[in-house]
Amino acid sequence: MLVLLCWGIACIFSAASGRIGSGTEFALRQFGWAVVSCVACFSVISVGYQKFMDMAYPIYGLTLLVLFFMDVAAPTVKGAQRWLSFGVIRIQPSEFAKISLILLLSKFLSRYPPLTLATFLAGWGAGLPVIFLILGQPDLGSALVYVFIMLCVIFVAGAPLKYLCGVLLLGLSALPFAWFFLRDYQKMRLLVFLDPTRDPLGAGYNALQSRIAVGSGSFWGKGFLQGLQSKLRFLPEPHTDFIFGVYAEEFGFWGTTLLLLIFGVIFMRIVAAGMKSRDMRAKVLVSGVAAWIWFQMFENIGMSMGLMPITGITLPFFSYGGSSLLAISVALGLVSSVYISSAKRYR
Repeated sequence: MLVLLCWGIACIFSAASGRIGSGTEFALRQFGWAVVSCVACFSVISVGYQKFMDMAYPIYGLTLLVLFFMDVAAPTVKGAQRWLSFGVIRIQPSEFAKISLILLLSKFLSRYPPLTLATFLAGWGAGLPVIFLILGQPDLGSALVYVFIMLCVIFVAGAPLKYLCGVLLLGLSALPFAWFFLRDYQKMRLLVFLDPTRDPLGAGYNALQSRIAVGSGSFWGKGFLQGLQSKLRFLPEPHTDFIFGVYAEEFGFWGTTLLLLIFGVIFMRIVAAGMKSRDMRAKVLVSGVAAWIWFQMFENIGMSMGLMPITGITLPFFSYGGSSLLAISVALGLVSSVYISSAKRYR
């Protein structure tokens, strides 16, 4: 985690350097959030996941209230209601709602395992309200993360495959009808995913420039601070959504391979924490955190390479943004607490 934090701050400095005087500013802000995130991570470890699990229902209820307020009263920024402002600090509640959803499902599904159709549907019913509130912001990308988390935790909790396959088939059959509920910019994102040349100077511009950045890195990369796509400002949002394109251009194939290996080590340690625990609540919690981080990494890298539609999902530890970094750090604190608790109790 610390390696990725430091590496991410360096990449943010490079990505934002194309904006005059902004590289240092963004890097220092992210460094401040990194310090806060580390403190939060160790604080969660000291408290222990059991106490957070005891408060899962109140935390989830408070989350729903905050998200409802966001939908009806939060200011609109870039066409979405996703941020709460506290002076110079902006918080994105949907990032922390992932933690509350995982805690809720961990406690609920361990008490009511989704082994029957009734408990299976009850598990989905418990988590769907937060997804609908996220869709109301609108934030389709984050909603997809929530859906993937729910699929994984319900599977780990013991749901029969026939129920999970039924949900997947139902979702696939609903896709043609979902098209009519998408906003115009969301429809265009899907269309340019299939054919970026459809609107090369508009909706397809981001996808094309990101592909150019990734491909121009070749094997060895152009070197740190030497990427042209971000420095010449061809690549939009280089320090947030498309930071992987900046990284791939500067460090090339070898650098991206190393990055994926480090993420792989994190996933292995997360899975090890879940396997070590004998607490079903902890196993479900750990699986939710693993699904969250994996899906965001997969989607962000995939959209930068043109393999996935553009959704605006951040790359964990790399993309600029305090809310995402703080939320993931808290989640890893919970995972570390699971591992420590298991080591003490079952050694």
